[in-house]
Amino acid sequence: MADELELFEQGSDAGSDEVLLTPAELIHQLEEAWLNEKFAPDLLESKSEIVECVIEQLSHMEENLQRAKKGDLKVSIHRMEIDRIRYVLSSYLRSRLLKIEKFFPHVVEKEKLRAKEDPSALSPEEFAFAKEYLENTEMFLKNVTLKHMPPNLQSIDLLKSVPQPNLDSFVFLRVKERQENILIEPETDEQREYTVDLEEGSQHLIRYKTIAPLVTSGAVQLI
Repeated sequence: MADELELFEQGSDAGSDEVLLTPAELIHQLEEAWLNEKFAPDLLESKSEIVECVIEQLSHMEENLQRAKKGDLKVSIHRMEIDRIRYVLSSYLRSRLLKIEKFFPHVVEKEKLRAKEDPSALSPEEFAFAKEYLENTEMFLKNVTLKHMPPNLQSIDLLKSVPQPNLDSFVFLRVKERQENILIEPETDEQREYTVDLEEGSQHLIRYKTIAPLVTSGAVQLI
């Protein structure tokens, strides 16, 4: 495996920016994406480039193990590391699929309304899955339930029937980059809005929608 992996991220209209990551940095980014996805109440931006690079790295690691001497202690250690990475990767993808299934009409609608210049929350495969899940759900409801209802009840608005992500839920976070003047909404009518500074390395319990942009930018890490 080369010491550096190339990861391409979408840049401005001028083109794409090339980012070089070591394998350790790549795995660290996967772990951060996994924790953010696991603890965020809504579906975050897809990290398909990271996923593809990790899968490629796992393939190289497997090939290296095949060439290693049998009985070498390093083989067992590397095998455990491969299993650990596979678990993180599988858990990350599983968390995303569970959110897609839970909020599918909102996920599909958000993707349809997304401006072309905005990053997608879904990979092409996830979007195809979400659309198929929506179509199958509508077909199932129509064939099993709705067609037996009175004519005025034979339609359903899934956007209204399926709950949206609860952005008012509270999350734990660790600050990676110092942030100033973060507006905190009042909890009761008697309280007023106020601002706080988030110091690097500090940990907080805050309403998710307050710090959602900071999660997207990477300034904070959900824990």
